[in-house]
Amino acid sequence: MIKPLLLLFVLAPLAKRGESFAYAPNFITKLIEEQTGIPPKGLLVPTTSDEGGENADQLVAEETSSTTMTATMTQVRTRFPPEPNGYLHLGHAKAVSFNFAVARMFGGVCHMRLDDTNPSKEDKEYVDSILEDVCWIQQGLYDPKDGHPWSGPVRKTSDYFDTIYKCAVALIESGDAYVDSLTADEMREYRGTLTEPGKESPYRTRTVDENIKLFQDMKAGKYPDGAHVLRAKIDMASPNINMRDPTLYRIKHESHQETGDEWCIYPMYDFSHPISDAIEEITHSLCTLEFEDHRPFYDWTIEKLLPSGLIKARPQQIEFSRLNVQSTVLSKRKLIQLVQEGHVQGWTDPRMPTLSAMRRRGVPPSALRLFCERVGISKADSNIDIAVFDECVREVMDDLCQRAFCVLDPLKITITNWQGDADVFTVDRHPKLKEMETRDIPFSGSVFIERSDFFDAEGPEGVPSAGKPPKGFKRLLPGGQVRLRYAYVLQLEEIVRDPETREPIELKCTYIPSTRAGTTPEGMARVKGIIHWVNAEIAEVCTVNLYDRLFATEEPGKETGDFLQDINPESLEVLKNAVVEPSVVADALETLKNCKAKPLLYSASLAYQFERNGYFALDEASTSKGNLVFNRVVTLKDTWAAAAAEPLNGQRNRGDAQAAKQKSAASDVVIEDVRRVAFRAATILSADQHPEADSLLVCKLDCGDILDDGKPAEHRTVVASLAGKLSGDELVGKKVVAVTNLKPAIMRGIESHAMLLVGSDGGSGDAEKVELLNAPASASNGELVSFEGKEASQPDTMMKSKGALKAFARVKEQLRVNQNGEAVFLEDGKELRMMTSAGYIKTATLKDVAIQ
Repeated sequence: MIKPLLLLFVLAPLAKRGESFAYAPNFITKLIEEQTGIPPKGLLVPTTSDEGGENADQLVAEETSSTTMTATMTQVRTRFPPEPNGYLHLGHAKAVSFNFAVARMFGGVCHMRLDDTNPSKEDKEYVDSILEDVCWIQQGLYDPKDGHPWSGPVRKTSDYFDTIYKCAVALIESGDAYVDSLTADEMREYRGTLTEPGKESPYRTRTVDENIKLFQDMKAGKYPDGAHVLRAKIDMASPNINMRDPTLYRIKHESHQETGDEWCIYPMYDFSHPISDAIEEITHSLCTLEFEDHRPFYDWTIEKLLPSGLIKARPQQIEFSRLNVQSTVLSKRKLIQLVQEGHVQGWTDPRMPTLSAMRRRGVPPSALRLFCERVGISKADSNIDIAVFDECVREVMDDLCQRAFCVLDPLKITITNWQGDADVFTVDRHPKLKEMETRDIPFSGSVFIERSDFFDAEGPEGVPSAGKPPKGFKRLLPGGQVRLRYAYVLQLEEIVRDPETREPIELKCTYIPSTRAGTTPEGMARVKGIIHWVNAEIAEVCTVNLYDRLFATEEPGKETGDFLQDINPESLEVLKNAVVEPSVVADALETLKNCKAKPLLYSASLAYQFERNGYFALDEASTSKGNLVFNRVVTLKDTWAAAAAEPLNGQRNRGDAQAAKQKSAASDVVIEDVRRVAFRAATILSADQHPEADSLLVCKLDCGDILDDGKPAEHRTVVASLAGKLSGDELVGKKVVAVTNLKPAIMRGIESHAMLLVGSDGGSGDAEKVELLNAPASASNGELVSFEGKEASQPDTMMKSKGALKAFARVKEQLRVNQNGEAVFLEDGKELRMMTSAGYIKTATLKDVAIQ
């Protein structure tokens, strides 16, 4: 066996993935292209097409009409400017990824700036973690020799305190700012409300000389905190409350981590932000949508200060929707509460949504970027299912991770007829990537298997069924056979039990020598059950942390008012006696050695698919051969969807063949047309432009398909004529209804394996308005949709005969969205509503329209 170069198995494919960008065209990329004349590199489709995301042309026109930017620029320059008062989290990942991606797309640069204007909440710990997180999430997209992905040094707003102070003085001198002495309560009272204008402060009429003197005395430390503030003089009757004389400076007698005690007045973020952008000659200040109402003040500041000569550039602020994710919390206040009250083990607890925690858990940075790219850029707020993020992690780790055996809950097997020396199986580390080379798996007369791979008819699992194994169980049974992956078929001969608990503690088996390495001898029936194993004689014990979602609900605290009550009590299970094969230990020890010698190399860079158990990464708590810890990064399939409400027919979806078997068992019963169609709940995981057709979108759907061996099937590709009507940004993460038993159809070279259902107002061309049929978010992927008042559906395996296709056409003619926005089937003058166990199927706004 050739020893592979450890760690490169992650970094090499990662670099290849990082050579291109996967953002769809959007209003920001179109705007920048129009302004610069530079075609962006690496978008999914050229921006010269009619596509470009949600209402892109209209949004570009709006941004262009409101911009103060000059028509020409020498280089696109963006920035990422977090406040160093906490750890970056999943929500920041979108801003980091897109700011750096825009710079790369247009051959520009991205600055790294720390907005350190509030010394009371800032800390060096946060600074260090932020810089490390940004380097990590951009890993593979910059030259490691540079040491970081940003252009130039790390910049800080505090670097510009002198200039920002001079800008404030310039506004006073021009009559555009004044020192106000109202108390905080009085300022709130004078500010007005969203429906009532504010009142001018009695101090608003102070002379320029008075204001200059007061402001200088504020700087000199002559006044206590809260005695005065410096405010812009704009319009107290403005409908935009942010323009009602916003505060520019406040007094804070606190030491600053960078400037010490030099300053006792500090600028407000809304004031320092545009000035810092202008000083750095940022061309596009990209930020999230909550700053949209602040943009008029951003522009006001730039326009008022340009004549002073203190700034020369005209940056443009552009907003996009923030990243909202279900089943977690991203509020800084709530994250601090989780840490300070001990609900988690610090900011890097792998259950936390911080980037540091995700890195420790083993999430590849390319998976985070893929998630951000799939979510896309738009101005439409969305709440993304965390399952979409998990699926991105699975997709990337499936590509990058070598395979290995780990038995989480060991049960010993002794092979009674084994003789001689150990056998060795040389197998690929990755089924598709030959460059990862091979590993050796020693085999002997004693192995460990998973306890769950043995069905004990006399044990607790056998009690509910009177000793009968569950339907579809193909692993080891008393007196039965099972194949050990890569090795031999075993025959169970004897069960050794604990004399007190009666729990099996050892299984005695015989092996069939002629079945080595997957061989089935002539005349022998093929053994369907295949399980993983570890050689008990050389197995290494390790600790495995089975991490799961920190919260058990999609919106923590929504029902109870206290998000802490929705913490998932099963978010962590620690297994102290798991065993791994020897190659894993060898890899882990070399990784730990390399991590000590190389900066920004993490233990979690060693990651595996532990076959049949999920994706795992080496934890930073690992120290030596006797103390190895692995974290579960993500399961092999979405266990939350599987654990959600069972389909109405009481069966898990194993593809439509399952329903066909039920139908066959009652073949003397004529099944109604509508119950022959497999309408199923599904989640859209991605939606991209068809490479050869402007009107088509190519989507990936999780329809809950499960193979006969219990493993998840590949997600379905669906080609839909929705481009120009619905953007990919709007589709990703949506729970929808798909028809899953139609014959696959090739649409412009891509085979489509399901059909999305939409409501349509019947318009033609671009005038047509369509909306997806939305299933409840808690509906399980693959759940069979039923119709109110009818028995559970029994779909055909595949509707491909002429008779079946005619039946589907008849059903489709009777599907409508009623006046309440509910999807219904019309029968004998009645409306039978489509439903899942979690609720009815509905459209967002369309009513009384056809379903297509």
